[in-house]
Amino acid sequence: MRDTRAELLLQAETLVRGRGYAGFSYADLAAAVGIRKASIHHHFPTKADLGAALVEAYATRYAAALSEIRAGIPDGPGRIEAYGRLYLGGVEQGLGCLCAALAIEGEALPERLRGDVARFFADHLAWLAAVLGEGQADGSVRLGPDPALLARHVVATLEGALLMERLFASPEAFRGTLALLVDGLRPADR
Repeated sequence: MRDTRAELLLQAETLVRGRGYAGFSYADLAAAVGIRKASIHHHFPTKADLGAALVEAYATRYAAALSEIRAGIPDGPGRIEAYGRLYLGGVEQGLGCLCAALAIEGEALPERLRGDVARFFADHLAWLAAVLGEGQADGSVRLGPDPALLARHVVATLEGALLMERLFASPEAFRGTLALLVDGLRPADR
């Protein structure tokens, strides 16, 4: 049996990650899924409802991945490397991060969607700060920078590398940036 809602979310995510929120319409989505526009409205009455569902599904997938990373990798640099590899899939597919694509549109987004995107990034920054703080405490991450500031550095580096390497279609260059980032987190004596 066809799960139209799931198909709509999958195709809408690809459209947003490739074109941005303003760069696609329900007509584009209907064509991608092979249904009428009116059928989309049955599942998502407004584009803001669709955007909120996209962010919720994306955040849920990321939360599961972050839990797996934390449970399966014992040290800070290893966790950051695994986190960075989550971005690599976007580079390989020629797609940006969903929430970064939305964040770029800033004030043009519905207020509810801006809040959802801000919460997504706040959750990631909190996770990264905790991982980096634990790494500083166990000696796997160099001391010095405040973990919250370092978390922002990690996100900015990875989002910037994703944007650039999406343009250049260079997963290998993204891997190099990730390796440099991770190496910079390690204490000098390691």
